[in-house]
Amino acid sequence: MAHAQDQILTPPAGNTIVPQKEREGIDLEINGRAFRHTGDSQMPLLWYLRDVLRLTGTKYSGEHGEGGHDLVLVDGKLASSSQLPMVELAGKAVTTVEGLAAADGKLHPLQQAFVDEDAIGCGYCTPGWLMASLDLLNRHPQPSDNDIDQMPNLCRCGCQTRVRRAIKRAATGGHA
Repeated sequence: MAHAQDQILTPPAGNTIVPQKEREGIDLEINGRAFRHTGDSQMPLLWYLRDVLRLTGTKYSGEHGEGGHDLVLVDGKLASSSQLPMVELAGKAVTTVEGLAAADGKLHPLQQAFVDEDAIGCGYCTPGWLMASLDLLNRHPQPSDNDIDQMPNLCRCGCQTRVRRAIKRAATGGHA
């Protein structure tokens, strides 16, 4: 008796399957995974993340990215996702807030510091704070208060003091 995997399947007479040509697009990496965007090349990265990939951690931050809620890292540098058209991301590596935690779910030390210092408030601005904080710590491993004050983020909940403590906690390896 032949097994299904041993049978050669042929299309019925007159029906031929013709594979479509591979669609051209913009190839990029997001959180370590390869993607190809085949839609509008002028689509802002923010909407590709949120509407296409369903990575909703990055938030809308106004038409011009004011407030810093839409921040991501592009090739390790802080960038406003609402200001970046997909065409500018060909061959680039994007990290979003969803890409910070380890594959097993363990929080990034910066995320853990935000939890430990209760620096979350309503949570809307938190992803942008995390991305900007990571960028800051990459550039200034022991940031000063002035360094932190220069960050582009806004918080209407009043969490700035706790955010400052969280950044400093992460800078010292998790010790308050």
